[in-house]
Amino acid sequence: AANGGKPIVDRTKGIAAPPKVVLAPEVVAPPAVTSTGKNRYLVFGRTGWIGGILGKLLEAEGADWHYATCRLQEREKMEEELDRIKPTHVLNAAGVTGRPNVDWCESHKVETIRTNVTGMLTLCDACETRGIHMTNFATGCIFEYDATHPMGSGIGFKEEDKPNFVGSFYSFTKALVESLMNNYKHVLTLRVRMPITSDLANPRNFVYKIAHYEKVVDVPNSMTILDEMLPMSIEMAKRRLTGVYNFTNPGVISHNEVLQMYKDIVDPNYTWQNFSLEEQAKILAAPRSNNEMDASKLKAEFPQLMDIKQSYMENVFKRFAANGGKPIVPTPRNF
Repeated sequence: AANGGKPIVDRTKGIAAPPKVVLAPEVVAPPAVTSTGKNRYLVFGRTGWIGGILGKLLEAEGADWHYATCRLQEREKMEEELDRIKPTHVLNAAGVTGRPNVDWCESHKVETIRTNVTGMLTLCDACETRGIHMTNFATGCIFEYDATHPMGSGIGFKEEDKPNFVGSFYSFTKALVESLMNNYKHVLTLRVRMPITSDLANPRNFVYKIAHYEKVVDVPNSMTILDEMLPMSIEMAKRRLTGVYNFTNPGVISHNEVLQMYKDIVDPNYTWQNFSLEEQAKILAAPRSNNEMDASKLKAEFPQLMDIKQSYMENVFKRFAANGGKPIVPTPRNF
C-alpha cells in the first residue's frame, strides 16, 4: 500500500555482505637485549636534577649508560638515537615543571603539552615497539586530601586510585599522560613527590625552597628522599618492574617538622613564619597538591625503605652534617 501497489525492487540483491573484520592480537615486542647480554641505559633529562643524579649513580656502579641528546618531542631523532645506542632500559627524568615553579605552565600550556603529553607518549611508544623497558619519573601531585583520604587519617592514595587533583595545568597533563601510558606493557611509572636530597644548597631541593620562602604553609605531605630512593629506581628497572608505584617514603611530614630539623641541625638561628592555605592561594597562579600516598606496594618490594621522618634524619640532615655541609655524591646500593 505504501508503494501504491507497485512491485518493490530489492536493491540489496547481488550486494555482497561486508567482510568480517578480524582484529590481529596486539604484538608485544620481546625485551631488548645487547650483544653482551648486559643492561645498557639511556637517560633522558641530562640537564635536570634527577637526571643528573641518575647519571652519577650509573657511573659509580660502572654501568653501560648514555645521556640522550634529543628532545622528547623529536620523534625522528629519538628513534635514531634508540636504534644507534640500542639500550635495554630508558630512564626518563625529562619533562616540564616550570621555572621558577609550576605556575609557569599556566601561561605556557602548549609548551607544557608538547613535552609532558606528546613527548612522553612519543618516547613511551618508541620504547614499546623496541622492547625497551622504560622507567618514567612521574608525579604524585595528582591527588589532594578528600573525604575518603582526610588529612591526618593515615589513609593514603593507592596506585589504582583515580587522580582527583587538576588544580594546576601541570598536574592535569601529568594525570592525563599517566592514564594513557598505563596501556603500555614495558613502562614503570614512579610517582615522585616534593623531592629532597642531602644537598641542601640545591635550589630544586624542597628543603632549600621552603627555607627560603618568606612564609610557608604547614601541611603534612608524602615526600621522596632521593638519596635513599633513586638507587631503588635503578634496581626496579633491572628487575623490569612495570605499572605504577607511589615512589614516596611511607608516612607524612609537615613543613614545620622539616624546618625544625633544619633549625636543630643546620642553622640554630633560623626562623620562619606560617600562613594559611587561603593566604597562600592569593599569591599563586594555580593551587598546589597536598596529600598522603600509600607506599605499601613499594615497601613490599624494598622492606628496608625508611619512614619519611626517619629518612629525613638519616639520609638528609645527618648526611649533610657529616659532610660538613658540602654537596654529597650519591652512591649506588646493593639490594
